[in-house]
Amino acid sequence: MTMSVQNRRTMLAGIGALGLAGCAPKLTGQPALQGFGKPVLPPIDVRMARITNISVCLRPFRAAGPRMDVETVGGKRVVHNYGHGGSGWSLSWGSAAIAAAKAMEGGTRDVAVIGCGAIGLTSAITLQRAGARVTIYAKERLPQTRSARATGTWSPASRIADVARMGAGFPALWEQMARASWAAHLGYVGMAGEPVLWSDLYILHDADRSLPSPPPAGAIDFAHFPGRLRDLTPRSRPLTAQDHPFPVAEARLAPSLTFNIAELGRRLMADFLMEGGRIEPMVFHTPADLARLRQPVVVNCTGYGARDLWADDSIIPVRGQIAWLPAQPELRYSIFYRNISLLPRPDGIVLQQAGPSEMFGYGIADETPDRAEAEAAAAAIAPLFAGRAPARAG
Repeated sequence: MTMSVQNRRTMLAGIGALGLAGCAPKLTGQPALQGFGKPVLPPIDVRMARITNISVCLRPFRAAGPRMDVETVGGKRVVHNYGHGGSGWSLSWGSAAIAAAKAMEGGTRDVAVIGCGAIGLTSAITLQRAGARVTIYAKERLPQTRSARATGTWSPASRIADVARMGAGFPALWEQMARASWAAHLGYVGMAGEPVLWSDLYILHDADRSLPSPPPAGAIDFAHFPGRLRDLTPRSRPLTAQDHPFPVAEARLAPSLTFNIAELGRRLMADFLMEGGRIEPMVFHTPADLARLRQPVVVNCTGYGARDLWADDSIIPVRGQIAWLPAQPELRYSIFYRNISLLPRPDGIVLQQAGPSEMFGYGIADETPDRAEAEAAAAAIAPLFAGRAPARAG
């Protein structure tokens, strides 16, 4: 099989290091078998009539990779921690560790964090664990941030940098962040409410699938680091027609680490507040507004918002849209088929068009929901469950 997973879409960015050849370990969440026949997989109801919401997220891509430098603004020592592309959740803990260490250089123990998304919360908690007193200042809490609209898949190399623009040391820095984050996320597996969980990912192809389209003119060569996490992430394996119920020519199966963002976010918020953290509503219009803060050190975790706040034109939006279906608690598997991701989570089923290349959505800042896009994705996925749709209301 010639498919290179790291060159597929956002859903598969986190599996780029799997190495599709070779044997797989025993899979967590393996479906039950009837004798030696096909696995019994509950069908997923993808009818458009069941869509409860369509949300749009703008991923903050920076060609050089995340901004993590330090500068002085209005007498404040500012540590930047933003611009993680589609890898915010996946790299959050490792990125937070780097930012926290810089923030506490010189013995500082009173720190402000701007932003209450995935990067802001993990930075705040990491600072607390290092002994800092932390206050988060933000316009919105996590459920209202762009972080809450993320797909929820381990994808540490999703639009993280441009090969032509990243520094020579960035691959090693990325690996450091990814390894630290991987270990931290695994610590949430098995907890009540399943803030992080394992599920089975089926990567499906039709017999007539064409070769990948050539990239458009001016396309970014998005960075991937396929060998650097090989010892951590489980491998995928090819399936025979007897190993799955889908009407396709080719299939592979891989364990997939999934973020139950609603529960994970609730737990992070609770942990931060329980350790004495404070969250104060505040809107920042320019860096000069930092003068209002009493803390001498500020960790800037404003994500895509840094484009306006810091006049950082290096941040390029990459639009991503999710159509939400009601949760089906019995589901423990996800699908990637025809560049479409179907990811059941405890808080709902994510249906997302990933596009033919990572340039899909690049440079688009429009956050208006596109129902036609959602309908096309649902129509493409529906044949996988023809004749097997569950009896559900709506």
